[in-house]
Amino acid sequence: MGKDKILERYLNVLLKGDRKACRAVIEEALHSGRTANSVYMDIIWPIMVEIEKLLRSDKITPTQEHLATRINRTIVDQLQNKLPHKPSKNKKIVVCCASDELQELGAQIMADLFESDGWEVKFLGGGLTNDDILAFTNEYGPDILLLYGTAPKQAPGIRQLIDTIIAVNAWPNMRIMVSGGLFNRTDGLWQEIGADLFAATALDAVRLASQDSPVKRSIQRTINRRKRKNTRKTANDSKESSV
Repeated sequence: MGKDKILERYLNVLLKGDRKACRAVIEEALHSGRTANSVYMDIIWPIMVEIEKLLRSDKITPTQEHLATRINRTIVDQLQNKLPHKPSKNKKIVVCCASDELQELGAQIMADLFESDGWEVKFLGGGLTNDDILAFTNEYGPDILLLYGTAPKQAPGIRQLIDTIIAVNAWPNMRIMVSGGLFNRTDGLWQEIGADLFAATALDAVRLASQDSPVKRSIQRTINRRKRKNTRKTANDSKESSV
């Protein structure tokens, strides 16, 4: 069964909220030789992205989106124990979502794949305040803090958290990675808010984390420079118009 065909079949039954049919499609994919990793990244992840797009364009209802997300999460929960487990990397990662993030599935997939890759993973999910995340991070001391967000309104809170982490500087070698639709849709946003790494997909996240690149941070962000540049341009335009 080709990738496009299985995606079409799975999306069709998923939008109907047919749990039994969804499980049947996934089981068929596994029996045909697909690994759990492949189901994660070639079926669940792209379908998750497609569901988000359909909701934003009002092509499906919030109820359909909720049904689809719950079914996908159930499938992922069942697949987690089928993932391979590499030897320990002696590396730690904390995976969490923006405080008001309801769509934790992408972050959960990332947590599962990191664990499969040999990382020690703490998956906090959503619903925690920045203070909660800071307190846990300071106590746990991860090599990477992965922040997942999907909605534009979450950007200020994520930026505030990153600013605080940089200001406190308790873990100067900890890299901050961001992912999710919020950053996929806005080019360069991850740099503007001060993150060290950006991952478009879960596989990208694992790959980038394994590169073990050094932390390079600049307090002066792109967005601030842009604002100052626009302010200077406005001031110059005003001067010219008054001459």
